[in-house]
Amino acid sequence: MRDGAMARKRRRSSSVRRRRDLVTPEGVPLGVVIAPASARLIALILDFAIIGLVLAALFALLALAVGTFGAGAMEPVVIAVALGGFAFRMVYFIAMEARPKAATWGKRIMGMRVVSRDGGPLSIDQVIARNLMREVEVFLPFMIIASMAATGDANGWAVLAALLWALGFSFFLKLNRDRMRIGDLLAGTWVVERPRKKREADLAEERAVQYEFTEAALDSYGIHELHKLEDVLRIGDERAERTVADAIARRIGYDGPMPDDRQFLTDYYRGLRAHLEREVLLGTRRQDKHDV
Repeated sequence: MRDGAMARKRRRSSSVRRRRDLVTPEGVPLGVVIAPASARLIALILDFAIIGLVLAALFALLALAVGTFGAGAMEPVVIAVALGGFAFRMVYFIAMEARPKAATWGKRIMGMRVVSRDGGPLSIDQVIARNLMREVEVFLPFMIIASMAATGDANGWAVLAALLWALGFSFFLKLNRDRMRIGDLLAGTWVVERPRKKREADLAEERAVQYEFTEAALDSYGIHELHKLEDVLRIGDERAERTVADAIARRIGYDGPMPDDRQFLTDYYRGLRAHLEREVLLGTRRQDKHDV
């Protein structure tokens, strides 16, 4: 029992040390927790496992092609597989992190997501920058080693330099308090723990409806603000809830009584989510409040 209590205390202490204030462009402070390096490593391994399965399928096609066309077809097929692996890797990471959940399958399993350090929406430029940099940090040295091994020109010092290159970039995570890769530093991103207090369905069904909103009021925000509101409700910080409720009320022109900030936000979240889902069915996808 004592060991379990001590372990929980250490985890809470670690979470407090990794807590940061992410201030949105509207001035709303959201408390986020930086994901630990160990969790990021496990997520990357899971992603590599998924990518590896796809590459294994490509190699199966390679074996079939070699068996059909002869050994002379090996070289061009190997090149095609290498290029295909690079293309799939980039599409996988960029497409997954560019989605609203901003996380690959590995990150989602480990309860993490990517956010912009300025509190704004995560842009496609940021996603591309952080993932292109991973190629330099991780894949480039191993591609050099694989190339030398394939050509028989492997040099001990060159292999050692490539390994030190990869290790140096990997240890950069441990050398800064925000556990950022070089890619995160350049792109202006954090990888944070995703709040797990309540599921999305729980948030929408948390209380009986007390506030009703017009279509014009619900049309004031988009998908980005919906996810920010979801984070506020998950975290449960009363100060943030008060700030967000006041900001929404001012924007939609609501001047009625608001005795319960959380009730107001829960009802607006429920209404906004349903409103955006209807718009998607009609072929409209509003990304944020600036998307007219």
